[in-house]
Amino acid sequence: MPKFLILDRDGVINYDSNKYIKCPEEWKPIPGSLEAIVRLNQAGYRVVVITNQSGIARGLFTLDDLNHIHGKMYKQLSDLGGEIEAIFFCPHGDKEYCRCRKPCPGLFQELANRLSISLANVYAVGDALRDLQAAAVSGAQPVLVRTGKGEQTLMGDLDGLEDVPVYDNLAAFVDYFLEE
Repeated sequence: MPKFLILDRDGVINYDSNKYIKCPEEWKPIPGSLEAIVRLNQAGYRVVVITNQSGIARGLFTLDDLNHIHGKMYKQLSDLGGEIEAIFFCPHGDKEYCRCRKPCPGLFQELANRLSISLANVYAVGDALRDLQAAAVSGAQPVLVRTGKGEQTLMGDLDGLEDVPVYDNLAAFVDYFLEE
């Protein structure tokens, strides 16, 4: 059975911004995050990103802009010898009540259906409560990082997810995960 790991993008792989990441120039990896993905790949893990991108619905950037941002991420990762297998994203705003916007599990379910896999033993790393909720509802194993919105998430009501493991950043999680 293939080994998978699911990552949120903003706040896990790259620095987040309350003003949104709207162009490739604003996309900056968190130190160690790309190297952590390379280490996962080298250990035989297929990495998938599931991310909310409501800036599209808000008119802050276009689908073409998002593709250029992801192109930069793919290129920087490729230069290090790593890859992200797929990116699933929700372009909707929170008032559209879609099934794909986290905390809804729609994109997690789509991933599982497309690949005919169970998410029961798949870790999903995020920095926000909605990431943890979507992972838990879909049957994946939620993990919280302190980067991005992680510290803010820890100070809030974790709503039944108090036992979720917490790591300083993606690199720290991968250090622990690959040592198991």
